[in-house]
Amino acid sequence: MKPKLRNPFVIGGYVSSEYFCDRRIESQELLSAILNSRNTAIISPRRMGKTGLIQHCFHSPEIKKDFYPFFIDIYSTGSLKEFVFILGKEIFDSLKPKGRKVIDHFFNVISSLRPAFKLDMATGSPIFDIGVGEIAKPEYSLEQIFTYLESSDRPCVVAIDEFQQIARYPEKNIEAILRTHIQKCTNTTFIFAGSRHHMMQNIFFSHSRPFYQSVSLINLGSIDLKEYQKFIQRHMKHGEKVIGNELVERIYNLFEGHTWYIQHIFHRLYASMEKGEVCTSRIIDHCIESTVNSFEPMFEGILSLLPERQKEVIYAIAKERKAREVTSFNFIRKHGLKSASTVQSALRQLLEKEFLTRENDFYLIDDRFFSLWIAEKFGTGYSV
Repeated sequence: MKPKLRNPFVIGGYVSSEYFCDRRIESQELLSAILNSRNTAIISPRRMGKTGLIQHCFHSPEIKKDFYPFFIDIYSTGSLKEFVFILGKEIFDSLKPKGRKVIDHFFNVISSLRPAFKLDMATGSPIFDIGVGEIAKPEYSLEQIFTYLESSDRPCVVAIDEFQQIARYPEKNIEAILRTHIQKCTNTTFIFAGSRHHMMQNIFFSHSRPFYQSVSLINLGSIDLKEYQKFIQRHMKHGEKVIGNELVERIYNLFEGHTWYIQHIFHRLYASMEKGEVCTSRIIDHCIESTVNSFEPMFEGILSLLPERQKEVIYAIAKERKAREVTSFNFIRKHGLKSASTVQSALRQLLEKEFLTRENDFYLIDDRFFSLWIAEKFGTGYSV
């Protein structure tokens, strides 16, 4: 039985196909890749819906019935040890409901992680409890994990989100290590999702890299506006609330089709409207302001840690929304910046910290809510 939600605009993870918008073509392509043992790379900007697409496919009847799906997000990892820990824990947590026999087999094969197996003192249920520093030989543990996946009684699917992070690990040969294991797999299919376009392109399409031409590619763009309008109208109508397509388009354009931000705004909008109420621009303005300001403590914390020159560049780019020729005389004079060299240095550091992103010839703040908050506090405001 499908769950029914009080608020249909989900912001806390995948629920069911009823609350998942469109992505029919991409879903069919990814499902076909999994069912035909074809490794796939998904590249899109952050918060465009990669995770939702993968989870949507993992919840399809074909995958749930015949596969063991595993999903990890390695964005916060910084070493092979952490990668092994997260992957091992995900497999353990996924298998735990299947009983002690399955867990024993897991640790018999992955013997190097055996110390992680504990029993909860209160419930008696098995838990995965090991410090990252206790993984003494991560390469050996990784090899055992691949051995386990290949010995599984069902085909496995491993999705690794923010896969470009491996390029920043201190282990210089990590791509070669992973590629060596992966190319031997006959029982496991891999999905590599990433949000840093140039890094993912380099990993999979540079001749000198181990993963060169080893995947099929899905470039994930924005959901079509008309599809989003139908999705939103359907759920609004079901809740006996009314919104015009032109207002849906306004929110869509403000966030350039980025799913995560749009869902947040409509989640708050739906919650704020009464049955029978008709949405207005004023209601939308209030919802955008409330949503953006709910992140204010985090944004203030970010700014407090940035040097003055980097903050000045952030402010300037937020005022422009999309900024080009940021080291030009005109841009520097317009925003009261110091010099082209200081702007260039600040840009490099902000890109490395992933506060900024570059699209074609434009620089923009990676977090759209952060950009709107800065524009409201220090510049032009958030409305369109």
